[in-house]
Order: sequence, then structure tokens, then C-alpha cells
Amino acid sequence: MTQILPEAKTAQNTQPPANVSPLMKVTVVIPAYNEARFIGSVVIQSLRYFSNVLVIDDGSDDETAYIAKQAGAQVIRHETNQGKSQAVNTALEWARRNMVDALVFLDGDGQHNPDEINAVLAPVLENRADLVVGSRFMSIKSKIPIYRRFGQHALTAATNLASNVTISDSQSGFRSFSRRAIELLHFRGTGLSVESEMQFLVKEHALTILEVPISVVYEEKAKRNPFAHGVQIVSNIAGLIGQNRPLFFFGVPGLISLVMGIIWSLIILDIYSRSHELAIGYALIDVMLIILGTLSIFVGLILHSVRAFFLDMKKIVLRQGAPLHHKNEKETKL
Repeated sequence: MTQILPEAKTAQNTQPPANVSPLMKVTVVIPAYNEARFIGSVVIQSLRYFSNVLVIDDGSDDETAYIAKQAGAQVIRHETNQGKSQAVNTALEWARRNMVDALVFLDGDGQHNPDEINAVLAPVLENRADLVVGSRFMSIKSKIPIYRRFGQHALTAATNLASNVTISDSQSGFRSFSRRAIELLHFRGTGLSVESEMQFLVKEHALTILEVPISVVYEEKAKRNPFAHGVQIVSNIAGLIGQNRPLFFFGVPGLISLVMGIIWSLIILDIYSRSHELAIGYALIDVMLIILGTLSIFVGLILHSVRAFFLDMKKIVLRQGAPLHHKNEKETKL
């Protein structure tokens, strides 16, 4: 169940960027899980720029929701921890209902600098992008631990290759969304792979993506084991490939298996030509490789065709004005 805490009071002396129309509705969103230490200051700093700050408390068992509300944010609280993907979905559903024109997401752990909100938002307000990513690896140099930097680059390389969308920082949580992106995006994952999934959806919906440089602060010890975190994201990326690029996911391993089978056949023929004896064990391995490779390629082709069919049907439904998503949670006001 999702709980919506009462509306926050409007902040005073906010300073939205000059290119924000008075009629444009912009909201800063902060997904948070057990961030009581930092959430208050992040909310207060964000309110300097926009009076609408929304905190999605993803089932925290500390005072995150209470502190965020006292700092001046509106809070939507998940009763249980559902993962960042669902926290982002909740924010997008809220934005669709409230006709928000643009969203800016930043983390609630103090890692991001709210003073850079306007920079991340600017390309959206100028209609140059549907999704803007704040990159930690552009012109602004921050002190990022070596193991984190290595892991982030590895995950970015994997996500870029899998999604066929290239950016320099696939895991950054500092992002802005246009109204078009708000309407189209919905995430199926439940873990921390929401940023990677965005790149797949950017490709699927033909959204425009840009990056802007941001700074980042890593003064606190990571809440999660970095290795386990990385393994989870890699696993989720593999799942995303299977869902979004089945021909690549099944076809490439199938082709490799088929090529190995052909090479193995040549080896068997060479053995037979020299010894005039059939290597039964090698022959069985060869048959297995060829069968697995052929089946894998056909599975990839079939799933690719099925996915293309459903995407076409989805486009038809969208053109007819049918609702994009359905609420799957009952919301109650406190």
C-alpha cells in the first residue's frame, strides 16, 4: 500500500531558472530509503529552486518520511521496500495525475548537489531533450573512489552495448524528464537497474537523451556491498537484454555455439582422415553444439518477431488514446 502524506507548505524565496514559464509545473523528486541523516538538507536545498519537492520514501524504517515532511516536501510512502524502480514509477504516476511538465530526480543521500538542478533541467526546458543525465565523468572532476569508478565504467560499458544507446554515465541517479518521457516511461524492474532500463526505453520510444556534467560527493561508506550491488545490476542488465533484445540475447550465443560446432566437425573429420575411426565422444559434443546453436537462434528470431508485434500493437493503442498504464496499488491519504 502507498501512503500519501499531506501536502507540504510552499517554500519561500525559491529561485527557478529564468527559462521556466510561470505556467510550467516542475517538481524535484527524491527517492529515498533510510536516508534520515541527509534527506532534510537535500529537501531544503532543493526548495531553494522549486517549491514542489516530492520525496518517495521506499519503505524506510527510520525517520526519513517524517524529516522530509518537516523540511517542506510532499511525501509518498511505500509501506514496504519495493526497490528504486518502483519508487520512480510511483513518482511518474503522480506526475501524470498532476499534469507535471518536467521532473528532476536526485538521490537522497547527499551525493548530488541541488545547486546543479537547473543545469540538469535546462535541456528539457529548452526542448532539446526528453531525458537528461547528469554525468559524473564529463568536464567536472570529482573525487570518486577507484573501485567505484571502475565498477561504474564497467556497468556503463555493459549497458551501452546491450541497449545500443551510448552515454558516459549509465548509473547516475541525477536526471530530468520531459512531459513526453513522463507519459511514456514505466519500469518493469524491481531492483537498482532502473537507470540501465532507461536506456533500453529511450531506444524503444525514440526519446532524445543528453548529458550534462555534474559533481558528486562520496564521503560516506557505501550502504550496500559494492561487489554484490554490481553483480545484481549485471544480472538485471542480462534480464533487460532478454526482454528488449531477444535476438541479440539468444542469437549471439547461438551463433557462437553453431560456429564451435562447425569447428568441432572439422576436428572430427581430421581425426577420421588420419585414424579411420570415428571419435564418438567428440561427435556427440558436436551434435549437441549444433542443436543448441540452431535452437537458440530460432528462439531469438521467434521472440524478436513476437516483441515487434506487441510493440506495434502498443503503438496502435497509444495512437487511439488508450491509457498507457494502470494503477496496481491502492493509495490512501493520511
